Amino acid sequence: MYQYDDYDQTMVDQRVAQYRDQTRRFLAGELTEQQFRPLRLMNGLYLQIHAPMLRIAVPYGLMSSTQMRKIADISRNYDKGYVHFTTRTNIQLNWPTLESVPDILAELATVQMHAIQTSGNCIRNTTTDQLAGVSADELEDPRPWCEIIRQWSTFHPEFAYLPRKFKIAVIGTTEDRAATKLHDIGLHLVKNHQGEIGFEVLVGGGLGRTPILGQIIRPFLEKKDLLSYLEAILRVYNRLGRRDNKYKSRIKITVREHGLNHIRELVEAEWVNIREQLVLDDTEIARVKQYFTEPAYQVSAVADVSFSDRKADNADFARWVKQNVVDHKIAGYKIAYISLKAPSMPPGDITSGQLDVIANLAEQFSMGEIRSSHNQNLLLSDVQQADLYPLWMCLQAEGLATANINTMSDMICCPGLDFCSLANASSIPLVKEINERFDDLDYLYDLGDIKIKISGCMNGCAHQSVGHIGILGVDKKGEEWYQFTLGGSSEQDASLGERLGRAIPKDKVVDTVETLLEVFKQHRLQDELFLATVRRIGIEPFKEGVYANH
Repeated sequence: MYQYDDYDQTMVDQRVAQYRDQTRRFLAGELTEQQFRPLRLMNGLYLQIHAPMLRIAVPYGLMSSTQMRKIADISRNYDKGYVHFTTRTNIQLNWPTLESVPDILAELATVQMHAIQTSGNCIRNTTTDQLAGVSADELEDPRPWCEIIRQWSTFHPEFAYLPRKFKIAVIGTTEDRAATKLHDIGLHLVKNHQGEIGFEVLVGGGLGRTPILGQIIRPFLEKKDLLSYLEAILRVYNRLGRRDNKYKSRIKITVREHGLNHIRELVEAEWVNIREQLVLDDTEIARVKQYFTEPAYQVSAVADVSFSDRKADNADFARWVKQNVVDHKIAGYKIAYISLKAPSMPPGDITSGQLDVIANLAEQFSMGEIRSSHNQNLLLSDVQQADLYPLWMCLQAEGLATANINTMSDMICCPGLDFCSLANASSIPLVKEINERFDDLDYLYDLGDIKIKISGCMNGCAHQSVGHIGILGVDKKGEEWYQFTLGGSSEQDASLGERLGRAIPKDKVVDTVETLLEVFKQHRLQDELFLATVRRIGIEPFKEGVYANH
């Protein structure tokens, strides 16, 4: 993973000192709330219902065991002993005091972490496939390109006050595990007819009040032109993006209002002017790529017979392997997911003690690195197959071996009314109720891959618009109601869910989910997945089932 040089460390340390003084001046009454607000947002600090919330950057979801231990320590000393992993692979503290944030940022800086540009109208954390660098189906590791974008975008003087927040995702596979079509810019590493690797560039994706899928603005871009083309897009957006209405300020609205072809013409014209000024040469690309070389894998010529024996002897272990373990590009290694969707915890939450355990396990079993995914789970990417059983035993002892990756209980939800001041309705309690109703894992395995996503307001932080089952909280005269959508996807076959019908009262939400599952089971073909069934038969049978008795 990338290691700070002296410039990086100095930059982060100076920002900590700057924000410490800004906080001091605010608390002393020398800065008004209006003056302080953009300063705290540039350092990842929000104000929520109960307390401030600090969002910590985890570039492209990659952490060291040292960094994870520091997060655990901070959560104990400055928060309530747990943290939350977000859909942008970042970390949130929900209970820090405003005056303690400079101390937290100083602690983070000691392990090469910060909260810069995790909020505000700027370029946010660049995300990627959680299997980047270890997946066999990868054309090229996208992480160096994420790092190049991070270095270019951090403190970029032109893009500190964009019309709205801006998100970029990069993948190196045809399978989209990073929801690139839902980003302001999506970058796909592709090969052209000459066999050269470059980027397919998508623009104008996004969720929230007006969900839109990104479109291809350039089918092939040479690697050396990556930053100049991104800069051209950002410049056009900075000029045309609306600042009169925050609900229409994202680039997705800019593209829709002006049309993709016109935006492409403007971007290409801007690019011609700056292309030669911002060329990524081979030396710079190699400088960054050196931080992402393969570790020293140990390939054994002896077959691991104990693994098969362990699965045969222990049904729980076998179930965990089937659901939470995926293939690695190196024979003899596996990738192990750590589910943060245990029924007893809100999705994405993890305690400080569990963070310490995972840091230790990463050092023991996965070369000291941990990854977070946009589905709010963690994973150890370089586990020898022979180590899976002892790893599972340790995870099980800490309540971290829930075998539910890609099942219905692997839900995404936003904080909702429990924390967020923007929410219209609660989300976390619904997850708990759904888990209590459907607590039979074997039943969930039979249902197959069903992605439920629950948001407490139109901002759609849980991506309900692209859930196989999307649930959106709305306010009706002070009461919590929920709109359902069906058939969404954030993957390569990305699609927006179709609204089922009128909103459902809170006390009928879990019953509605059960009805949807019953309709699915009635109509599915053998082993057909939920999304395939919805696309084949449409939403009318589901609508009839839900509203028949209403």
